[in-house]
Amino acid sequence: MWYWIFKYVLVGPFLRVIARPRVVGLEHLPSSGPVIVAANHLAVIDSLILCLVLPRRLGFVAKREYFERPGLIGALQRWFFTAAGQVPIDRAGAAVADEALDTACAILAAGGVWAIHPEGTRSRDRVARRGRTGVMRVAARTGASVLPVGLRGTERINPCGSRRLRPGRVEVVVGRPLLIDFSETEIRAATDQLMQSIVVLSGQRWINEYA
Repeated sequence: MWYWIFKYVLVGPFLRVIARPRVVGLEHLPSSGPVIVAANHLAVIDSLILCLVLPRRLGFVAKREYFERPGLIGALQRWFFTAAGQVPIDRAGAAVADEALDTACAILAAGGVWAIHPEGTRSRDRVARRGRTGVMRVAARTGASVLPVGLRGTERINPCGSRRLRPGRVEVVVGRPLLIDFSETEIRAATDQLMQSIVVLSGQRWINEYA
């Protein structure tokens, strides 16, 4: 319930005024069933923008540190991230990747939407980089559709290193679902194909190295 209250009452209206999002290709998002939304990552608010403009509830995996801040502020932060669909994972230890992938598979098994930024972190120079293979490993395990999304302009609304939001215009470009035969395509090749689709949608320059 709180997800929708944040979206339509507490956060969404303000964010819509500040970012003035324009969405292209929304018809490519299936109205039901498991879907993976994979987008580029330019700013902290990227996940909020995706939640704002996509009509289905999104689930993310987030670093556990977001949920461990002490005191009243920490409690409010944990509540907000949980209500916003964030699922905490521990980034330390050998089982981190498996925990994240298992969480994603659970979201999809329930018919939900798992959203992820395949690069793994924000781009500080607006350049797209090599994607991590987790998204396609999950797609191969679950058979879920993979929807590439390009975010444009979020770094101007929410500049790197700043906590302030500046008025501007954000564009969200939703691509067609990728059709990948995993019996013939390796996970790494499928990940590279996904990133190339995201780069076309976002208008970014791409370099073949990890962030």
